[in-house]
Amino acid sequence: MLVHAHPDDETIGNGATMSRYVTEGVHVTLVTCTLGEYGEVLVPELRWLSAEEGDQLGGYRIGELAAACAELGVTDHRFLGGPGRWSDSGMMGTAPNNGPRAFWRADLAAPTRELVAVIREVRPHVLVTYDENGGYGHPDHIQAHRVAMQAADRAAQADYEPELGSAWKIPKVYWNCVPRSVLAESLRLVKEAGGDFFGVDSIEELPFGVDDSVVTAAVDGRAYLPAKMAAMRAHATQIAVDGPFFALSNNVGQLAFGIEYYRLVRGEAGPVVDDHGREEDLFSGIAG
Repeated sequence: MLVHAHPDDETIGNGATMSRYVTEGVHVTLVTCTLGEYGEVLVPELRWLSAEEGDQLGGYRIGELAAACAELGVTDHRFLGGPGRWSDSGMMGTAPNNGPRAFWRADLAAPTRELVAVIREVRPHVLVTYDENGGYGHPDHIQAHRVAMQAADRAAQADYEPELGSAWKIPKVYWNCVPRSVLAESLRLVKEAGGDFFGVDSIEELPFGVDDSVVTAAVDGRAYLPAKMAAMRAHATQIAVDGPFFALSNNVGQLAFGIEYYRLVRGEAGPVVDDHGREEDLFSGIAG
């Protein structure tokens, strides 16, 4: 199970992982917390969808996410509480943070209850979400982290909302991450090709990236990179696949996105590790 804040987050962070596990016969459940109503529309002819103009982006992104999931092979996707229950909160410090339905403002009790119901229904062996900073500080990512972690706790408590189903303790919980060494190599390749890497000259300027020492798992999904790139194209309002970072070259694509990285924060690491001592399989060590 993966808990993400907006449509497209799942593809950027976990697309190759999701496609790999679907192909291997794993039941993959994606939970998206908002419709991403305040995302920046990158396609000029679709600017009318934006919150500043037609305010129709959220509904449009439902279709983009459905198309992306189809490319990845994911058939079990849910919007937390139903489509539009909570809205995109915008970037930190912006007006949408204070919207009446902003996910960032939601009392944790309601979204937690909704997610517990899904956890107890699906009974996942692995949960993937963001770290406590939401990866890069977006309020909805931070809130998704809080909800996911609290729901994992509550789902395991037999006396919590028994009408939602029997208790289930998720064996392993991971947080998405990107090692700084990967960012540094990506920056080098992009600059060599004359491209722009998030508008920075040094990875120290980026709001994301973790020390390599805290990365505990690396899922090799390079064989599933075509599916991930197709899913990125499905998120056409948000991702410029022809841009230098996403589609500079096959080499950069495989380096930056074919292998996806994780940090195990609950549960025991399994015995299957790579040359760096990182798990190669998120299900490693889970019986059955």
